[in-house]
Amino acid sequence: MKRGSGVLLHITSLPSPYGIGTLGKAAYDFVDALHEAKQSYWQMLPTPPTGYADSPYQGLSAFANNPYFIDLDLLIEEGLLEKEDAAPLVTDEHGKALFGNQLMYKDDILKKAYRNGIKRYKDEFTGYKYANADWLFDYSLFAVFRRQFRSRGYFDWDEKVKRRDQAAVMELAQEHEEEIEAVRFAQFLFEKQWRALKEYANGKGISLIGDIPIYVSFDSDAMWAHPELFLPNGMVAGTPPDCFSRQGQMWENPLYDWDYMKEHGFSWWVERVKRCFEFFDIIRIDHFRGFESFYQIPRDKKPKDGHWVKGPGHDLFEAIKREVPYPAIIAEDLGLITQEVRDFLGRCGFPGNKVLQFAFEQQNSEYLPHNYPHHCVAYTGTHDNDTTKGWFTHLGEQGRERLFAYLGHECGKNEAAWELIRLAMMSVADICIIPMQDILNLGTSARMNYPGRALGYWKWRMKPEAFTDKVKKRLRETTEIYGRACETEA
Repeated sequence: MKRGSGVLLHITSLPSPYGIGTLGKAAYDFVDALHEAKQSYWQMLPTPPTGYADSPYQGLSAFANNPYFIDLDLLIEEGLLEKEDAAPLVTDEHGKALFGNQLMYKDDILKKAYRNGIKRYKDEFTGYKYANADWLFDYSLFAVFRRQFRSRGYFDWDEKVKRRDQAAVMELAQEHEEEIEAVRFAQFLFEKQWRALKEYANGKGISLIGDIPIYVSFDSDAMWAHPELFLPNGMVAGTPPDCFSRQGQMWENPLYDWDYMKEHGFSWWVERVKRCFEFFDIIRIDHFRGFESFYQIPRDKKPKDGHWVKGPGHDLFEAIKREVPYPAIIAEDLGLITQEVRDFLGRCGFPGNKVLQFAFEQQNSEYLPHNYPHHCVAYTGTHDNDTTKGWFTHLGEQGRERLFAYLGHECGKNEAAWELIRLAMMSVADICIIPMQDILNLGTSARMNYPGRALGYWKWRMKPEAFTDKVKKRLRETTEIYGRACETEA
């Protein structure tokens, strides 16, 4: 991976008149802004359809993408919608993503786009369905059935449909044939808009970094269509107490049956990674240490009551590398990291993560820049951290003393974010990624997520015109000073 820097900003955080960021003009403007600031990377969070709590890490599918990212203005330009069709989503609210509006209105709006576009794209859409049949069929049924059962998880559906009784499933599918086709058409439209944006970004010298959550949600098409992939033992995923949460985290995701997956060549995971590379140039895999050993918790207990179990290890990545030679993967190796995990990461050969907000919790931390290897990705903070301005506000006296000693001078809360940006940029890390909130020097109210808290997060959005010429100039100059500038002239 080339030396460079980039910005972490999820699609939902882009400004938009429709209550949530999309793949439209604001995304292209952001690419232009990154190019002006001589950045090389745009990192995003996972892009699946979301359900409970709007978390992109609790998606409804491991293969489908979020139809709420589809830009309505682009559909209006194509003639698939009229301006008034999008009116129910128009809002002046730019402070947070309005997921509820999407749930109430966007599916019906996209159904209109299907009715208006199916004749124009008939052959192309037919080819798309054929090429993606392995996942698209199950996902479209799941998505429509979920609506019919009032967005309840599949485990609360009618018993026969839940068990995938063929007659019951086919009867419900025939009853809702148009809705099912509209869901498939929305996936087609998403990919059409995404590929155009990716081509534009790549032409500006900007690589897209995606994110794969290690687990799927209990409320997902995989659990409904392929229960054989998971352990039915009453255990769920989470973490013990660590640097992100002193109480540990109870994610409640189902755990994989790795023995079954190995017997079948890890084919589900291989196809998942291959599909992600269709959309991104580089993939970050979340909670990578869970492949070496994963933490399982009895569903009726607390995180501290869990225990570690050996994962698939390098066997999984040997299978992936046979299908995807030299995959550009970033391993999110944060949390409780043992020597076994370090050895596993070294054998895989993927760069890990270094987060500066963790660097001042103890003397000579591995997260201090002078301890970085070249082969890593440096962050000021991640989507799970407070903003750096917020972090500094809550930093204890010892942490501040270590920070000031490392910087060689004191700083206040209004300078802390850019001091850490400079440390990350000057490090030897091949890649440096800065959350947009830190570039804008925002406080805790702009935090994207708080690990272990289910509700109220993932909603931050950047205000229109926030990425000013002054901010771009400062980012560009810092990038140039430390030899990370992208010089593409496209």
